[in-house]
Amino acid sequence: MDSSMPTGPVCWEDLTWCEIEALAEGQGNEVALLPVGATEQHGPHLPTGTDTIIATELSRAVSRRTGAVVLPAVNVGCSYGHGTALPGTLSVPPERLADLVRDTVVWAGASGFRRVLAVNGHFGNQASLAVAGDHVRHEHADLRFGVMNWWTLTPEVTAETLADGEDIHANRAETALMMALAPDRVRMDQVPFADDPDRTEGLVFRYTAPNLSLNGVTGSPSLATPELGQRLVDLVVPTMCDAVIRGRTEEPPLAGRPERVRTL
Repeated sequence: MDSSMPTGPVCWEDLTWCEIEALAEGQGNEVALLPVGATEQHGPHLPTGTDTIIATELSRAVSRRTGAVVLPAVNVGCSYGHGTALPGTLSVPPERLADLVRDTVVWAGASGFRRVLAVNGHFGNQASLAVAGDHVRHEHADLRFGVMNWWTLTPEVTAETLADGEDIHANRAETALMMALAPDRVRMDQVPFADDPDRTEGLVFRYTAPNLSLNGVTGSPSLATPELGQRLVDLVVPTMCDAVIRGRTEEPPLAGRPERVRTL
């Protein structure tokens, strides 16, 4: 990276177009990170921006280690699952989120960043991100797009995330991550009283949060600690860094094989 470029996390919105151009043309800057979060109720102890904060802070940590540029975060995701009874939730339809992510990837490609990894902070975004990825790989052969859900990056992280339920929200792991990444935004006085169990076992259908939780929480945030949060960070960030490094040079296993053109 040029010595005149900013140190620390490299954030798209902090750069001039000249600096972005220089980054795109430099070696080792091929992969951009796209934090994809949400704005939704997170119980009485966490802010509505929790998913965006986590996705953004993890992306910035990876940028500090790898130099990868961090694109502006998508801070309103697909949060239909929370309904409207609990104040604070903002949402877009899943189709619109998919379109927004696809368009962001295409525009980043126009600036020279043709490899984008989404850092997803919200369970409910997964379907939209998969749809966005399908559009990108079908319509733009010169672009690459992948998704990193922080809670599935290693078996140990997944086990810690689901330790207090399968259908969790604002739970032990998520609260611990916030204690490590943004401790000043956690309402610590509310944490000991925020627990609410997972009530989805045995259900045939899916329901919105007010039909499943008394306070918008599913899980045991009272068991969260800053130490657990830092351990999760220490597991997640190196795994993400490895993906960025490998993604800089990755090519399809059958690269160069011509695709048969068919009329759909």
